[in-house]
Amino acid sequence: MTILITGGTGLVGQLLVEKLRERRHEVRILTRKKSDDPNEFYWNIAEKEIDDKAFQKLDAIIHLAGATISERWSDAYKKEMYSSRVDTANLLLERCKKNNVHLKSFISASGINYYGTFTSDQILKESDGVVQKDFLAELCVSWENAANKFSTVADRVVCLRTAMVLAKDGGAFPLLKKLVNLNMGSGVGSGNQWMNWIHVDDLVNMYIFAIENQKMNGIYNAVADDVPTNKTFMKDLANASDKFFLPFNVPNFVLKSVFGEMSSIILEGTRANNKKIKSLGFDFKYNHVKEAFKSLI
Repeated sequence: MTILITGGTGLVGQLLVEKLRERRHEVRILTRKKSDDPNEFYWNIAEKEIDDKAFQKLDAIIHLAGATISERWSDAYKKEMYSSRVDTANLLLERCKKNNVHLKSFISASGINYYGTFTSDQILKESDGVVQKDFLAELCVSWENAANKFSTVADRVVCLRTAMVLAKDGGAFPLLKKLVNLNMGSGVGSGNQWMNWIHVDDLVNMYIFAIENQKMNGIYNAVADDVPTNKTFMKDLANASDKFFLPFNVPNFVLKSVFGEMSSIILEGTRANNKKIKSLGFDFKYNHVKEAFKSLI
């Protein structure tokens, strides 16, 4: 299968490209740097430019591109988060139509914050929709709406609502591990907010499952079974690292003063389940956070 990937040089993208090629798929990468690699194709979102050769005899697109949400959310950065997800998807669709491309699959990233960023004991499933409107919820709705427009050029569209990705060399985990290594591990805010997460290996395998399983269609929560509270998560990480766990939590105002509005994704958290993806036969390698920590430390 010939697959075009956006975000192919990112944390998840690099591992996904490697595994897809191991499975004998032809993988093309869209990149913002011009390259002599025959499998890399230039695109420039601001100029609405993509090398049309990327769309020749194309079977599928995996859309991973998106500016990190772990930056302070200025108005300008909010626009960048939107553009890097939604405008990029719209440009891909425009070029598919221009080149008369019909895809077997369009697979898009999305975020578990689709439901809203709040703390609740409600266990969220894909059919629940937006429970509480906020910036990230609105961003994810727009992201998925852009993906669903591909139903006009693709046999199926899949969106993976992704939780915090645990990886050794990127994302939030290295920073959390650094704090713990300094014996500064502790809960944050109330410490009772839930922390949805997924191991990077499971997420990569889920994208491969989505590409290769034609029964998969629609929205899926990309989260592990085990959803600990923030305090339990940090305590388990400290124990796994043989470090101290501080008995007091970092106050809300400290996070808000440092990160502004973005602090909401640290101070609040819901629970989501993964029954829908598991019902199709997907097996998680890491379903408990303690197991994930052992693989990363």
